[in-house]
Amino acid sequence: MKTTGWCTKAILITVFALNGSLFTTQAQVNVVIPMADEVGAARMPDVIAPISAPFDMPQLTKPTFPDYMLSITKKGAKQKKLATEAIQAAIDEVNQKGGGTVVIPKGVWNTGRIILKSNVNLHIAEGAVVNFSGEIKDYLPVVFTRSAGVEGMSMGACIYANGQDNIAVTGKGKLVGPGRDCQLWKQNIGYGSFDKYIAYEKPATERIYDGRDGSKVFLPTFIGPINCTNVYIEGVSLEACVFWNIVPTYCENVIIRGVTVNSVGLPMGDGMDIESCRNVLIEYCTLATGDDCFTIKSGRGIDGLRVNKPTENIVLRYNLTKIGHGGITCGSETAGMIRDVYAHDCVFDGTDVGIRFKTRRPRGGGGENLYYERIRMRTKATAIHFDMLGSSMYVGSQAARSWMKPDEFTPVYRNVDIKDLIVEDASYFVKVSGIPESPARNVNISNVQSKSQKLILAQDVNGMVIENAILKSPDNTIRITDGRNILFKNVTFEVNGGQVYEKVDGKLSENIYFKDCKPSDIKVEKE
Repeated sequence: MKTTGWCTKAILITVFALNGSLFTTQAQVNVVIPMADEVGAARMPDVIAPISAPFDMPQLTKPTFPDYMLSITKKGAKQKKLATEAIQAAIDEVNQKGGGTVVIPKGVWNTGRIILKSNVNLHIAEGAVVNFSGEIKDYLPVVFTRSAGVEGMSMGACIYANGQDNIAVTGKGKLVGPGRDCQLWKQNIGYGSFDKYIAYEKPATERIYDGRDGSKVFLPTFIGPINCTNVYIEGVSLEACVFWNIVPTYCENVIIRGVTVNSVGLPMGDGMDIESCRNVLIEYCTLATGDDCFTIKSGRGIDGLRVNKPTENIVLRYNLTKIGHGGITCGSETAGMIRDVYAHDCVFDGTDVGIRFKTRRPRGGGGENLYYERIRMRTKATAIHFDMLGSSMYVGSQAARSWMKPDEFTPVYRNVDIKDLIVEDASYFVKVSGIPESPARNVNISNVQSKSQKLILAQDVNGMVIENAILKSPDNTIRITDGRNILFKNVTFEVNGGQVYEKVDGKLSENIYFKDCKPSDIKVEKE
């Protein structure tokens, strides 16, 4: 990431350098914001540092496994031939012997779905390339899974586990998905019209999507443990996925570190999706994706509300994102609630959006107590974006910006704290598209230096503070619709012409204040 090389001063930010990593507040507390070459998979240390978070979070540690080790070649695996049975036999044997490590050695290996079992470390050795099949038959029989926040019986994951404890995928080898020109993709359920295929009235175990006679299937995720405890993923590289890459679901005590994902150009190629999990650490990963990079989810609509499992206690640190729709995204599947998420010391180098909050009226739940600090970003679109309405393509008339009576499907976003932020480039600094009957609430953004093409667009927000900031933009207009209880404090606007305009409309807009800002004579234009 190249820096812009300019340095300015604000009332409470005495030094803030974009050509370095350091700024100092008036209290003389040094805040170091990392550069791109200081984070990501290439910088992963051997030791997991203690976890610090603004909520109660256990100290997660690397798992241990017995010394027993078994190569898949001992079970008859041959390079460039389908080795599913041999790999599974090795996993089963190691599990039955009380645990250990299954080694996929250097070479090119082909396989269908692999099912991990308790106390087994699946080690992908350096120089190993594991190619996963795109044929539906190689993922049968169907297994219990959750796809895009909805439960059913289908393909599961390329590397799957259900109800297991102390499992791992490690090594410096590469996992390669089937890509999109395969049977799985041709028969996938179609996530834009997902709901019309789901038999919500049936128990999840009776919703069968097995692909027989050309019927639809849930696409397999790449690594997808479900209902597991003590999950460890380290070092591997993933590419050419058919769907989301790493997706722990209903899991507890998960560590993902030093992983590299490349799914650029692959729609729905999310890097990592944390689904209704508890106690998760993600660190030193590098993602370049065809969709969102790091994503926090908790179930979708009526099925997510039925399950009602939150995602909570999530820490992301020292990660690097490159191409992708969002650097760190909450949602849009939010039914079980997303809470207590802490992201710090991360760099977004070329994603569309930096920090992203998504939900939709039919999704339910929402997010709360979300913390971000010491983030550097260079984005193609918005630095901080609340996208709560979505598109009519997916939710029809519920995407309209008109008041609707709240119900159990009305989501919320509240209590969001973002601080110590460098935005090197963006289209907008902040864009908020709240829900009229459920505005974004209690959003605090502080200690910022930003360079963006446009400043701020805020619709349906109740309670937002932007404090101790230098906002540089050719745009000189802040646009607010039905925004209330908004405070700009100690903000320096470096805009064309030196004059800032506040354009306000909506009958709910009120209590919008500027305190100790430069310029001090903000011109208000009512629309």
